[in-house]
Amino acid sequence: MKKKFNVKEFLFDILVAIAAGFVVGTAYHFFQNSNGFAPGGVGGLATITHHLIGGAVDWGILMVTFNIPIFILVSALVDKKLGLMMSIYMIVQSSMPKLYGLVGFKAYCLANNGEDFNVVFACIATGVVSGFGFSIMLRRFGASGGTYGISAIIRHFKPEKNMASLSFIMDASVVAIAFFVYGMKVTPVICTLLNLFIANVIVDNGLSGLKNGYKFEIVTSKPEELSEELMRRLKHGVTEIQVHGMYSDTDKYMLVCIINKRQIGEMMKIIKSYPDTFASFQKVNEVFGNFKRKV
Repeated sequence: MKKKFNVKEFLFDILVAIAAGFVVGTAYHFFQNSNGFAPGGVGGLATITHHLIGGAVDWGILMVTFNIPIFILVSALVDKKLGLMMSIYMIVQSSMPKLYGLVGFKAYCLANNGEDFNVVFACIATGVVSGFGFSIMLRRFGASGGTYGISAIIRHFKPEKNMASLSFIMDASVVAIAFFVYGMKVTPVICTLLNLFIANVIVDNGLSGLKNGYKFEIVTSKPEELSEELMRRLKHGVTEIQVHGMYSDTDKYMLVCIINKRQIGEMMKIIKSYPDTFASFQKVNEVFGNFKRKV
């Protein structure tokens, strides 16, 4: 059955793509462009090309030229909507440096006449800000740029291929090329690696979810008293499961409760007040449904 077209969802997707492109384009204008290092993937190849030709062609035009053909193939072979959203994202991203230039917003390396400029700070800022933009795209569409587009195309024809290996090869190739392009110096390579690492860390944290928590599994012989106290003091629901202790050969109960990080200390105090209780906990990356943070 064909899925009904949802106008609101489509418009929201466009807004997400524009927002992500704005964030990444902002990072590239202020902290990455003209600072002597390149991002990873297809965008890195565009940045390196821009440096090699001495800025003869605008960076934004190169970004669109390198990426849009990939997104057209994604539209034709994988998913039309995905290709469209990635194209919108890339056009906005590529336009931001030009727009900032028109309104007079200088890049970090040019601000204050270049005083206090530090290329390490620039690549850290690029990784943090661009990584946030990448995570916006990835959470909504599962793709954020040329490398992901190529991965989607290859996966369409060969699902068994390891896409992580492809991304690593593309990023590694940009790092290797950067060494020769930027005067065979080590600093641009280190900056490129640092930028890639930080961006990936931010993406991983972004994909793990903003609404995360900790799941406690508590084995106790006093489920009613303990669950009542947990709900009263922590304001979260509790699930009760009947279990059997093999060592003691007695029936007990396991209480499952998901809480916020800030409530771990209070949870520990509650558990310690029940001497016959055993508990373990683990991090939960995303929580759906009726989960409320403590105000």
